[in-house]
Amino acid sequence: MTPTRPFAAVFIAISLLGSSPVLSEVVRMQVDHRDAFADGHQFGRSGAYEKWTGRLYLEVDPLAVANERITDLKLAARNDRGRVEFWTDFFLLTPADPRKGNGRLLFGVNNRGNKLLLGAFNDRGGNDPSTLADAGNSFLMREGYTVLWCGWNADVLPGGGRLVMGVPVARQEGKPITGRIYAEIVVDSKAYSQPFYWGNSDIYPSVTLDNDDAVLTMRPNRTEPAVEVARDRWAFGRWENDQLTPDPTHVYVREGFRPGWIYELLYTSKDPRVIGLGFAAVRDCASFFRYAAADGHGQANPLAGAIERAYVFGISQSGRFIHHYIYEGFNADEQNRIVFDAAMPHVAGGGKGSFNMRFAQTTRYSSQHEEALYPTDVFPFTSVPQDDPLTGVKGDTLSEARRRAPLPKIFFTQTSAEYWNRAASLLHTNVQGTADSPLDPHVRIYYIAGAQHVVSGKPDPGIYKYPRNILDHRPVLRALLVTLDRWASSGEEPPASAYPTIAAGELVDLKTYGKMFPRIPGVQLPEVMYQPLRLDPGPRYWTEGIADHVPPKPGEPYTALVPAVDEDGNAVAGIRLPEIEAPLATYTGWNVRSAKCGAEGMLSRYIGAYFPLPRTADQRETAGDPRRAIQQRYPSRQAYLQRVTESVRALQQKRLLLEEDAAKILKRATDCQLWDQQ
Repeated sequence: MTPTRPFAAVFIAISLLGSSPVLSEVVRMQVDHRDAFADGHQFGRSGAYEKWTGRLYLEVDPLAVANERITDLKLAARNDRGRVEFWTDFFLLTPADPRKGNGRLLFGVNNRGNKLLLGAFNDRGGNDPSTLADAGNSFLMREGYTVLWCGWNADVLPGGGRLVMGVPVARQEGKPITGRIYAEIVVDSKAYSQPFYWGNSDIYPSVTLDNDDAVLTMRPNRTEPAVEVARDRWAFGRWENDQLTPDPTHVYVREGFRPGWIYELLYTSKDPRVIGLGFAAVRDCASFFRYAAADGHGQANPLAGAIERAYVFGISQSGRFIHHYIYEGFNADEQNRIVFDAAMPHVAGGGKGSFNMRFAQTTRYSSQHEEALYPTDVFPFTSVPQDDPLTGVKGDTLSEARRRAPLPKIFFTQTSAEYWNRAASLLHTNVQGTADSPLDPHVRIYYIAGAQHVVSGKPDPGIYKYPRNILDHRPVLRALLVTLDRWASSGEEPPASAYPTIAAGELVDLKTYGKMFPRIPGVQLPEVMYQPLRLDPGPRYWTEGIADHVPPKPGEPYTALVPAVDEDGNAVAGIRLPEIEAPLATYTGWNVRSAKCGAEGMLSRYIGAYFPLPRTADQRETAGDPRRAIQQRYPSRQAYLQRVTESVRALQQKRLLLEEDAAKILKRATDCQLWDQQ
């Protein structure tokens, strides 16, 4: 069902305000290209779409309450109006006639400069969506959404269609600021040199090529003690064409990096970017396109008067950004207007990120094997007040947002992978993992049972031990977007939260999980899971964004839990798609590294596993598989189809599956050939 469309009269009336623009933090909108999208293809009632690309030039008041949380903002250069200037790329897809849209702006937080939103809802996307093929199933266009992206992480390198932004550096009384930086490096195959960090990042270079000021250590995993690499065995440089080229952004190791080992570099850099302006970029970009008639120079906003509601969506890093954005109170603009009526952080686990600190490395995030000393999963976790009995700290993630503006409606959507390697359980339990925590009335949590962190692309060959999980959870995202819109726009209650709880025995520790999981031949259960550490970056970190302990001092871990499973090894709680309700396989959120890539047995950061059920009773007996065979469960294709149909209809009744996706799932079940292989 397409949401209500705005009245044309409202659009026309507000558009006439273009000659008298409202106050906006967007000083100038530079339009580089305005093109027909998909060669003018008509997307149902929405009609043709246009693609706008360009750059927004913004400025903020460093003394305004709305900007008080931005680290080092007061140390940035100001213009003659006393404001701090910065810029960001933008990318807009909108109905050519905005009156034909549904009045909803869907903002996609980019992931390391990359546009992932269309891939999540339309099953197809890319960094320069231009053609009908790029529209995929065209779900968002058929629904009439206007889709917007802008740059926010100022440490992303340009190229490949990535969105970038420019921010000032902080200076202390006009002089450069220096500081220690912690960089971790893990490789999957032997290499002699590596950049300090990944994700197309614009690396903070070492202030000198002399490594006397730096320390490099190595260890096979986090539980082993670090061993310092002798200073004459490494250097700042790149190994290319069998020779070493000095480079303050790379590390060279004479013996080569050992696959899977953790290398930790501590060095000095300078000129920290005011990275927290990324929050302001998202806030002010969305606010401009939602509210403004024109920019500061009188150029008309192409969406003026056409937007009734605005929502924000992000995947993984982008989802953590949304959580952190709300936590820091940025969902109100400088005029104290709400920016996003609803938010959908997807596969963000329990984390936030290094998005608003001095010398921030935005691409970093902690996980079971890698980057455990980066402050990603930090207290508080829950949407209602909680306390940490070990430290005595109290808080909740929405307190600042409540103070600044009306709270948005929030859907946290997770897969099994986030419980294993992103501490998702901490969103809804206490920090000891002994009791469930309630949710704020504005929050819902939806766990998609058995799914993994990513839904497309191929895993790096040979890194993971078991076949990759193939469960596609995008149909659930489409259904949830529809219900989120109805909740935000008309107050219609969404489906009840669906996630595992301690009280119901659906959320368990690693040892209990091991007892539950079937002994599938050839499958070794993981012996580790992610337990985020209490990290101490120093007293100024939490108030000023400045770390005095680099890296942070590690403390006791919080207790994260994982979803309980049934006799097939599939999760018992959450949103169980037909692949789980009528299983042909076991789907997990965990996978482990293979021996050839080092750190054998450590968890993958993204990839789950897939273990097909035996097809016949004979195959089951021969393999010694404890799981019932497919043809024992479903004597015929019709029996299997009936079970899938029951699952599909139940999901539809709960508003967790749209009709068009239900039809595709039933068609796929009908085409299953497992009963034709006699």
